[in-house]
Amino acid sequence: MTRRVFITARDGLKLAALDHAGPEGRTPILCLPGLTRTAEDFDALADRHAGRRRVLALDHAGHGESGRAESVTRYGIEHSLRDVLDAMAALHCHRALVVGTSYGGILAMILGVLRPTALAGVVLNDVGPVLEPVGLGQVQDFVGRDPALPGLEEAVAYLKAKLPPLALDEAGWHRFAAGTFRAGPDGAWHPRWDIRIAQAMAAGGAMPDLWPAFGALAHAPLMLVRGALSDLLSEDTALRMAEARRDMRFVEIPGSGHCPTLEEPAAVAALDAFLDRIP
Repeated sequence: MTRRVFITARDGLKLAALDHAGPEGRTPILCLPGLTRTAEDFDALADRHAGRRRVLALDHAGHGESGRAESVTRYGIEHSLRDVLDAMAALHCHRALVVGTSYGGILAMILGVLRPTALAGVVLNDVGPVLEPVGLGQVQDFVGRDPALPGLEEAVAYLKAKLPPLALDEAGWHRFAAGTFRAGPDGAWHPRWDIRIAQAMAAGGAMPDLWPAFGALAHAPLMLVRGALSDLLSEDTALRMAEARRDMRFVEIPGSGHCPTLEEPAAVAALDAFLDRIP
């Protein structure tokens, strides 16, 4: 059974999550999406683990069904971390296997510093301690635009033109577009995030050194998924991560840039094997 649940953050903002039920005796999976993505990205993962594992997936503030903030400063990393901790407490999820895509993976690494006991294992999807400036610039440009597209087919074409390569067939592109945009009252398809998040990114300045945060995951089983064509997580950084964590499961997804959907066959096989070995 899947429920859409809403919680109230400590500042009163409404946060949304999807709660896919599972047995209480196993560690739940907590899914943290990327900067332009939502909880629905993890529906396929939840379906595969249905009946065997509880899966929680969050909509970050300003995304999906979560509330939009009055001030763009609400969209910073510090607030996002508080939201994750608030959601875990409200949903009685005190320890989890965290699957973090891009921005969600940054939060997962910093959680290793703030709340190491909350992490039973971590999957980092196309993110690491060093983020390449060219990739960050492309993300910020994409986040800050509302193309107001006339329909789903135009949304698919827009994403194919704007995003790095993704290992998707046509049906996959349509699902991806439907999760990226939604028709508004004016009939046009708009982003499912607050485009002012780009302002928050610009105001935030350079990313901090995340190597200490990556090191804080030393106690937890770790897996890294990288798009082989990623312009955000370089091959050099991924290899440095593998050198620092010899026990880390490392999988590259052919034909994918930033970032894999985790529905590619290679990702599914490695991800499920990694998750299944943790009680």
